[in-house]
Amino acid sequence: MDLIIGKGPLLSERTTLRLGGRALAEVSVGSEAGFDRLAGELARLGGRPLVLGWGSNLLAKDGELDLLLVRPQFEQGPEVVGEVQGKILVRCGAGVRLPLLLGWAARHGLSGLEGLAGIPGSVGGAVAMNAGSYGVSFCQTMTRARIWTPERGLVWLAPDGYDCAYRHFKPRHHGESGLFIVTEVELVLTSGTSEAVRSVMRANLARKKASQPITLATAGCVYKNPEGNSAGRLLDQAGFRGRRLGGMGFSELHANFLANYGGGTSGQALELLEEAWAKVLDLFGVSLELEVKVVG
Repeated sequence: MDLIIGKGPLLSERTTLRLGGRALAEVSVGSEAGFDRLAGELARLGGRPLVLGWGSNLLAKDGELDLLLVRPQFEQGPEVVGEVQGKILVRCGAGVRLPLLLGWAARHGLSGLEGLAGIPGSVGGAVAMNAGSYGVSFCQTMTRARIWTPERGLVWLAPDGYDCAYRHFKPRHHGESGLFIVTEVELVLTSGTSEAVRSVMRANLARKKASQPITLATAGCVYKNPEGNSAGRLLDQAGFRGRRLGGMGFSELHANFLANYGGGTSGQALELLEEAWAKVLDLFGVSLELEVKVVG
């Protein structure tokens, strides 16, 4: 499969928050040859490109959306490809689901990703938002990323070719369009035992289950933690734990998780987020920054 163009789906069917209207079209890229046509097809179809993996960090607006969904389907690996200074070099396609990568690492006794246990989404999405928890972020283990841009085509980028920060990833010098697609990554992991890696992953997952609504339809944490503080704590102190509006609401378990309890709308979600942001600013003088990506 090089390039497949399909009718625009509902974003509510492509995101874990189960919200969003209909996109113009969906373009799936499954090989390097597909990129030869991609820029031309995007120009022909019109609309704004949105690179979408498993949709686990998105809040899509309602209605007819001027969006072209670009779906990378690079699902090769994970596989060991060598050693670097006594550590294990692993290569993995961006379309691989993050839980699958962690399960593979646990089976092979490879350590470094344990803090990501319980985070949904794809490897490409983990790069794009520098996903992390429990003191671990995806970029910490990444030595290279293969990225496509309309201006430069496919290139491997070392750490000096991109910027990584808290919930942030951006290639340097990647062109005026701002569009980039992660196709593949290389990670450096530490050799250990399967039992030890599994034990840490299980402990981290148990902590998440006890403190986060991972069984509900959410997009993960909606606000970034301010430096030296916790967005969840601020929202809780502002009275938003369990706050509902229609089918949407802040979780009773963790105030920084917005959940779709059934029949929720993007309008309800955005109204709750705006209300919470304003209240936290008024009470504590803190301007919360969104972690979830609002699209549409």
